Amino acid sequence: MADSSSLPTIIVPARLASSRFPRKLLADAGGVPLILRTAMRLAEQVPEYELIFAVDGKELAKPLQQNGFYCIFSDPELPSGTDRIAFANQTLQREEVLNVQADEPMVTRDHITALTRGLRKKGADLATLATPFYKSKDFKDPNQVKVVIDRDGFALFFSRSPVPYDRDSQRDIPQAAFKHLGLYGYRRTFLNEFIKLPHGVLENLEKLEQLRALENGKRISVEVVDQGTIGVDTEEDLALLSFQ
Repeated sequence: MADSSSLPTIIVPARLASSRFPRKLLADAGGVPLILRTAMRLAEQVPEYELIFAVDGKELAKPLQQNGFYCIFSDPELPSGTDRIAFANQTLQREEVLNVQADEPMVTRDHITALTRGLRKKGADLATLATPFYKSKDFKDPNQVKVVIDRDGFALFFSRSPVPYDRDSQRDIPQAAFKHLGLYGYRRTFLNEFIKLPHGVLENLEKLEQLRALENGKRISVEVVDQGTIGVDTEEDLALLSFQ
């Protein structure tokens, strides 16, 4: 087992409010709240990583703390998960931090180790993950974010539109089409800087927070993995999952 002091800390930002699925993180996921199911999954997949939850109140903290997980309280009005993580790390002062979403209870060890590898790539200010598109309808879905990657493995652009566009081919999915996965790796110095940056024009158009980094000249390392995570956005999503 690796020395935990040499690994990034996983901070899971968690906010109870959810417009599409009210109180989603406390919904039943195989007999336990969804947020606890994610915590248990991370503890099982990567036990050597320090795991902390940045929660917006006692309701989310209760099931976690009752099962031995550590929580930091953050302001419910913080605008994003990155802001919640940056707030928590003002206290923690960890040099490297991984952001895993609280509503992704099927995250795997491969995702976490790939994210760590990307964060440590030379020239990277932050890191994220992507996976190939396998279905045309997914590539065309604006809720599935696309990332265009350069030859060195860094992000050129993120969009809800189906990019890149293959002008000459009749294929439904271009060869270089990748789905962005919403997991991130940050360095402490980047987090401290990022929350002070003004929102960007592209960020506001696409409603994609990672574009703020690109608009400000930051380099985002993108590690490509074979399979994506399974996020829970609706009650239907949760019903499709099977927990052992």
